[in-house]
Amino acid sequence: QLKLDDSVSMVDPRRQQRLATHVVVLAVVATQSARAFRVTPGSTTLPALRPSSQHFPSPPAVLSQRSLVVRHAEEPAPVTAGGFNTAGEPPLEIRGFSLAKAFLAAGVLVTAASFAEYFGSGGSAGLSSLGFIYGIPILLIGCALQYAELEPVPIEYAGDEATCERLWESEATETLKKIRQDVTRHRYGDEAHLDTTVKALGLVAPAKPYPQLRYLQLKPTDNALQFAMVFQSPDTPFNDWADERRIKKYESFFGPGVTADVVKVDAEKRLVAIVLQTTPASSSSNAVAA
Repeated sequence: QLKLDDSVSMVDPRRQQRLATHVVVLAVVATQSARAFRVTPGSTTLPALRPSSQHFPSPPAVLSQRSLVVRHAEEPAPVTAGGFNTAGEPPLEIRGFSLAKAFLAAGVLVTAASFAEYFGSGGSAGLSSLGFIYGIPILLIGCALQYAELEPVPIEYAGDEATCERLWESEATETLKKIRQDVTRHRYGDEAHLDTTVKALGLVAPAKPYPQLRYLQLKPTDNALQFAMVFQSPDTPFNDWADERRIKKYESFFGPGVTADVVKVDAEKRLVAIVLQTTPASSSSNAVAA
């Protein structure tokens, strides 16, 4: 059995030197820390630290509530026109035909021609193999687009169509024109027409589907134009649509140059309309611009 002094003597001298170096380093660090904090025997509190601006940046300037309200009033929320499941200007605008139906027709045509070629040639591989390679993927793309497609919204006229269109050309504001252009084309990947708009206006019930825009209606009035957006809203109650504060929000959101109202179109079908009417100020500005 080894004695204590024998076991100590068996330790490598280089290891003893490293241990001694570590002890000295720890002692120096402890001394420097004590000097930095000025810890004295019997003291119970530490002096306040001076935060570095690098690690503790100064808080940003906070705008007053009044300035926030003024800025919000000066910058009305824009009406967005979605593209392929995006908010903002569409990268590609398709009008006059359905992209989904075009892909479906092309896929069916190529696949059918491939089958005809395959069976007509007795099962020999030729152009039919290329048809299978390209025809089936095109058909699948068409099915996916058809599933995600929103049909254009129809326009109804309360009166003579030609009169309504002439009034539209002279009275419609830029925002109204943008809405009509946006909803009268095929859309892909969106929940509903004007989905970002109804969500921004607080008209989407939690965990419920979006209200669906069913049609637009143009109606001439005394030197003004009524532009109605008729939604089917089974989950959002009419009182939410017709709230006075929200009606004021419609005017600022779809403005300038319009007044807003809400009309219950059909209680059984849960149809409700946001009716925007142009004002004389907007009419004069459109005439100046023309």
